[in-house]
Amino acid sequence: MQIALAPMEGLVDNILRDVLTRVGGIDWCVTEFIRVNDRLLTPAYFHKLAPELLTGAQTAAGVPLRVQLLGSDPVCLAENAALACELGSEVVDLNFGCPAKTVNKSRGGAVLLKEPELLNEIVEHVRRAVPKHIPVTAKMRLGFDSPDGALVCATALAEGGAAHIVVHARTKVDGYKPPAHWEWIPRVQEVVKVPVFANGDIWSVEDWRRCREISGVEDIMLGRGLVSRPDLARQIAAARAGEEVVEMSWAELQPMLQDFWVQVVEQLTPRQAPGRLKQWLAMLTRNYPEAVALFTALRRETDLDAVGHLLGVQRTEAA
Repeated sequence: MQIALAPMEGLVDNILRDVLTRVGGIDWCVTEFIRVNDRLLTPAYFHKLAPELLTGAQTAAGVPLRVQLLGSDPVCLAENAALACELGSEVVDLNFGCPAKTVNKSRGGAVLLKEPELLNEIVEHVRRAVPKHIPVTAKMRLGFDSPDGALVCATALAEGGAAHIVVHARTKVDGYKPPAHWEWIPRVQEVVKVPVFANGDIWSVEDWRRCREISGVEDIMLGRGLVSRPDLARQIAAARAGEEVVEMSWAELQPMLQDFWVQVVEQLTPRQAPGRLKQWLAMLTRNYPEAVALFTALRRETDLDAVGHLLGVQRTEAA
């Protein structure tokens, strides 16, 4: 069984990847998508979105990082995939699942599920461009507005050379509206010989058990569920091993919030920093009542020292 941390644009950046992977249970993680248009990106741009490439393509906890590319030009994607490998990525992932309208309008993400032939062409080009020992993987949704084409799309990806496929069990039009349609995942697995990962609506150990029963697959990718419950991967790994599941307390989460805030202040502007903290804190309110009180106290706060004080962090240097 593998448990992966999902790529979530605008949320799971290098800072949150660092904090979450230290908890345990995560086997690998993925960058936010790196958009590829019509040119070869610079190494500096890759390092900006994936600074872990400078430390062996892994987080401080030693969890491997995979670079994810998004675009529709097979040749340009292939060239950038080759560069990602030169920079240290040991796996190249391709995004065919992003539902954002702005991304879809520029022919990126889930809109490409309307063109299975192009999916196949993209994976083939990338597969040929990177070293043979480097796996090329893909993340998809069930379709754009209907799951009717899911099997064709998955087949196109697998035949193009995808080593595994992560399936977010919703269509683009579904967005994040519950429920995730896990019942489609075994149908996808039936038509491809490569491993299929289940993704979508796994918020708890019980959700994971139901997903495994319905989907029939062992491998999973966790997104919002893991961000809102930072020890979810560790809980699932323990449950899978038949061990006692011990949930992380709010007190145990405090050092993580403090570490996150310190890194945010170091790496972002004073204007950006409070918003990043509030973004994560808002998701934590799903499982921690204490997060509700803290979020309420911080809701309109923009002063870095005041935020740090509420978190128990003293800022010793201006950002």
